Amino acid sequence: MKVIIASDHAGYAYKTILMEYLAQQNYHLIDIGSDGQNPLDDYPDYAEKAAEVLLGKVGERAILICGSAIGVSIAANKFKGIRAGVCHDTYSAHQSVEHDHANILCMGQRIIGIELAKEIVLAFLKAKPSEEPRHLRRVNKISILEEKNMK
Repeated sequence: MKVIIASDHAGYAYKTILMEYLAQQNYHLIDIGSDGQNPLDDYPDYAEKAAEVLLGKVGERAILICGSAIGVSIAANKFKGIRAGVCHDTYSAHQSVEHDHANILCMGQRIIGIELAKEIVLAFLKAKPSEEPRHLRRVNKISILEEKNMK
């Protein structure tokens, strides 16, 4: 699986660790920044890059890391076709893909420990979107909201 990964300066340390960890798990990573050196690296810029690369079908899922996860989630969800969820536990990580067809995982470096972050990432990446009618109905309603409100 090709996985897009990005962070602002506040998520850079976890991004670096997770990239090494995921490479060991045989994931193909597409690093779109930041290099962690500039405190002016703002999370909306990396959320935008990740959304655009994901929507361009360069990768299958994306991981965004900032201080809290809230900022990258809000910014990424401004793109039609993006379903970015803040997940700080493994259940939410796999359930977001299975039930809600999430395609971006957002995590906060200042919120969780790195070992839990590794477990969350694997739960997210290993999950498969459900084809159950109730889940498809709900995801379709999200798509209708996007069509209606994201012109």
